[in-house]
Amino acid sequence: MSISVVEPDKYESLLAAKKTATAEQFSCFDLPEIEVYESPRSHYRMRCEFRVWHEDEDLYYVMFEKGNKHARIRIDNCPMVSERIHDVMFKLLEEIRPSEVLRRKLFQVDFLSTLSGELLVTLLYHRPIDESWAEEAKKLKEKFNIQLIGRSRKNKILLDQDFVIEKLDINSREFIYKQVENSFSQPNAEVCRHMINWALDATQGAGGDMVELYCGNGNFTLPLAQNFGRVVATEISKTSVRAARFNIEENNIDNVDVVRISSEEFSQVLSGAVEKRRTKDLGLEACDFTTVLVDPPRSGLDDDTVKQVQEYDNILYISCNPETLKENLEVITETHELQRFAIFDQFPYTEHLECGVFLSRKY
Repeated sequence: MSISVVEPDKYESLLAAKKTATAEQFSCFDLPEIEVYESPRSHYRMRCEFRVWHEDEDLYYVMFEKGNKHARIRIDNCPMVSERIHDVMFKLLEEIRPSEVLRRKLFQVDFLSTLSGELLVTLLYHRPIDESWAEEAKKLKEKFNIQLIGRSRKNKILLDQDFVIEKLDINSREFIYKQVENSFSQPNAEVCRHMINWALDATQGAGGDMVELYCGNGNFTLPLAQNFGRVVATEISKTSVRAARFNIEENNIDNVDVVRISSEEFSQVLSGAVEKRRTKDLGLEACDFTTVLVDPPRSGLDDDTVKQVQEYDNILYISCNPETLKENLEVITETHELQRFAIFDQFPYTEHLECGVFLSRKY
């Protein structure tokens, strides 16, 4: 994890600069007014990881200058992480430091927290860990009221559970999300709420059914289901699919199906090019898919998937990489026009930015 300088007094000007840069980057398109969604000024990261440095009898966290893995900086305060993480992380090292079993060959600590107050901590080691480690670790778990996991090469010791339960208030309704250790979840929960609410508003009145590619644990899937008759969502990660299905059940949602298949394969299924056993009982032929939601990795959409999403009247595109979003839009806007364009400041004080785009078919 690289270090960011948290300067709340400069936040507004930094975000304004991001908006200006985005407008310039996408100036080749007929852009609607850019909608801007802010982050909390501090304590905004719900998940993070820190290297642990050993120096004689001392033990402390380090982060690195961007682009230089050798320029380490000692961390004794970290205003970017959630308050729950910040309350625990330094006290945790104080408890680990005098314990040979807990500190020896410890090289990294991962944190996963929630707005609802839960915290999961993973300790990673360059040596085998065993039951003696577990006995010592239980004391940490009880002292700090956390979920705790130990990892070493080909070994994982789970003291209780490997997930936390997040609860997000979305448009006056509480949604429950299982977020699993070592699996993707949105790092900035408050900005995530903005993103979901924006997506809900953008698709209001779309009607028909929705296809979702890259659904993860159902972050967008579950709230957006209220805007559609049916949602069919895809995800390749087994862990995420299991979490999504758990979340569907916990939230009492009955119009969503999640299938474990890659977006590329599912696009081929929908186009009729191939048949897959996992999709044969979904009754896709009866669906009236008006809308597609894509939230791809940084690499963006491949050429075949771009062609597939152009088959829908409405396209909701959530992007973590404006560069690949722009490349995809150069093709998509041949058939669709931009209706909404939003930026979400998931990573304040950095150059990174999330974008949301809603497009409808040209007639």
